[in-house]
Amino acid sequence: MCQVTHRIMNSLTASNMWMIPRQNQSWVSEFILVGFSSDPTTNSILFIVFLLIYLSSVLGNGLIIMLVCLDTQLHTPMYFFLCTLSLLDMSYVTTTMPQMLVHLLAHSQTISFAGCWLQMYVFGALGITECTFFVVMAYDRYVAICYPLSYTVILNWSLCIRLAAGTWICGFLSSFLNTFFTMSLPYCGPNRVNHFLCEGPSVRSLACMDTHLLEMVDLVLSVVLVLVPISLIVASYIRIAKAILKIKSTQGRCKAFSTCASHLTVVTLFYLPATYIYMKPNSSYSTEQDKQISLFYTAFTPLLNPVVYSLRNKDIKRAFLKVIVYGRWTSGPRW
Repeated sequence: MCQVTHRIMNSLTASNMWMIPRQNQSWVSEFILVGFSSDPTTNSILFIVFLLIYLSSVLGNGLIIMLVCLDTQLHTPMYFFLCTLSLLDMSYVTTTMPQMLVHLLAHSQTISFAGCWLQMYVFGALGITECTFFVVMAYDRYVAICYPLSYTVILNWSLCIRLAAGTWICGFLSSFLNTFFTMSLPYCGPNRVNHFLCEGPSVRSLACMDTHLLEMVDLVLSVVLVLVPISLIVASYIRIAKAILKIKSTQGRCKAFSTCASHLTVVTLFYLPATYIYMKPNSSYSTEQDKQISLFYTAFTPLLNPVVYSLRNKDIKRAFLKVIVYGRWTSGPRW
């Protein structure tokens, strides 16, 4: 009996000794963003490449915003939404790229806990906003093609403002919940994030507790915020395709398909990598591969969006020539 009691006491003591260090353990106050490489030469080359990508993204999206604001013939719902998308892309790339550029040249790649929290929140908010905003743009194309005579009546200025503001509110509220749950986890080391930014899955993998429940919550949010918008976009384009096939003129069908091609291209470039990253559990998280995929929708998508829309859009080209080449713009009726 005494031996059994002695063994139980030893077991409890060992258990308490295991718990005490965890209670007294200092929590992580900063994270180290590993980035892409530890070789200075490689980082210098990457710095030049990403600097050019960042400047091109800001200039390209800024140019679209300027053209839409200056040319009153572009004051239509479609170009209002395009201008909002460009603003989203500029904000999106500015959330990650400047810090990444600094870390490529600096000896220290640290980011404070609060800085990581803020970057994760803003990055997630802008990403969710863009996810839902693509639904609004699909609705715009649906109304323009299926109800062309009532286009400006249905999508009036008041409705456009409410739709755009609603996507921003949805994005920032949803991101707050996800970021709050992620950053409330205990982080007691290690603090090396194998990523170039504080993105939810990469940071969550460092938590020193079981994150299965949070992964399930995150999966539900991802289904709502990714699959539901995709379903609405697909449904819109099914209706659009049926309406286009009813057009008797071949030229009319080609023009209608052309107006949707740019939006479909941008949606595909954004949703495919984002769905891959956020629709899988942490257990299948592959740091190097997922880091490269994240780079696609954080850097290349904001760069490609202005190119996709401007190369296929005669109105943007016309406005560019008037504003940039001739130094003037039209003064048509305001929308």
